[in-house]
Amino acid sequence: MRALLCKQFGPPETLVVEDIAAPEIGPDDVRIDVQAAAVNFPDSLIIENKYQTKPELPFSPGGELAGVVSAVGDNVNHVAVGDDVIAFTTYGAFAEQVAAPADRVIPMPAGVDHVTASAFVMTYGTTYHALADRAALQSGESLLVLGASGGVGLAAIEIGKALGAHVIAAASSEDKLAVCREHGADETINYGEEDLKTAIKDRTGGRGVDVVYDPVGGPATEAALRGTAWRGRLLVIGFASGEIPKPPLNLALLKGCSIVGVFWGSFVKREPEASRKQLTQLFTWLGEGRLRPHVSATYPLARGGEAITLLASRRASGKVVIKPQD
Repeated sequence: MRALLCKQFGPPETLVVEDIAAPEIGPDDVRIDVQAAAVNFPDSLIIENKYQTKPELPFSPGGELAGVVSAVGDNVNHVAVGDDVIAFTTYGAFAEQVAAPADRVIPMPAGVDHVTASAFVMTYGTTYHALADRAALQSGESLLVLGASGGVGLAAIEIGKALGAHVIAAASSEDKLAVCREHGADETINYGEEDLKTAIKDRTGGRGVDVVYDPVGGPATEAALRGTAWRGRLLVIGFASGEIPKPPLNLALLKGCSIVGVFWGSFVKREPEASRKQLTQLFTWLGEGRLRPHVSATYPLARGGEAITLLASRRASGKVVIKPQD
């Protein structure tokens, strides 16, 4: 089979496509013919040895995929050969085939195509866990979404609206904000042109926002923290800016607010039953049309490095997907 390989740690342009042996499976594994694999921010980190998971070289990046089951281990009974499935692999998905532990494989919802399915669970799972679980976002509260035109940002807008929040989307250009409005944002902030802290106060009548969803990091984090309301919650999702912020903790004291970490991958491993319940809610909303995953670009395997670069440079709206079979 063909795979996009990281043979030495470095930027996306160092990745190569080569033929390698098809993966073998054990009694608790599932082999999948990959039809679509979504690009996520950790893919840009893992190939540079900057992620908490550090696979041995060579390896294929890619942690989220949708495809068709081609073989199952003796102990696997919840999926069968020929089934459409979604799987989470941490790495290895940017290949024509992948072997995944059975507990990381779930049946694909009816009526969903492979591209959409590959781009759904990690993004929306992270976001639902963040907003509904970690922040306990309530109907009528205000939600500020930073980096709002990205994959998790658009998911936050949609889930925030589904939970009844007033959603303020912040992004760096009017084109990106137009996408945010299409996905339900009530108000927008162009932080390429406006001071973020001042704009938050303007949009909330000086009160501040109840919840901040922050996948960006960098200077925006402190500005958003300063713009939180009393008992506000700032959700730490990631650091797409490349800078891990160090906000002054006296702000948390003075505002009585919380800085809350969100690590969906660890949540899934530690609390699998709670994770399954959250996914059931998400699949219900997806079937009802309340969630609309936005895939802005698809790439063949040979151009997988370009796909990772597009996402890492924060030039993509929504999700970017690699199609290994093309």
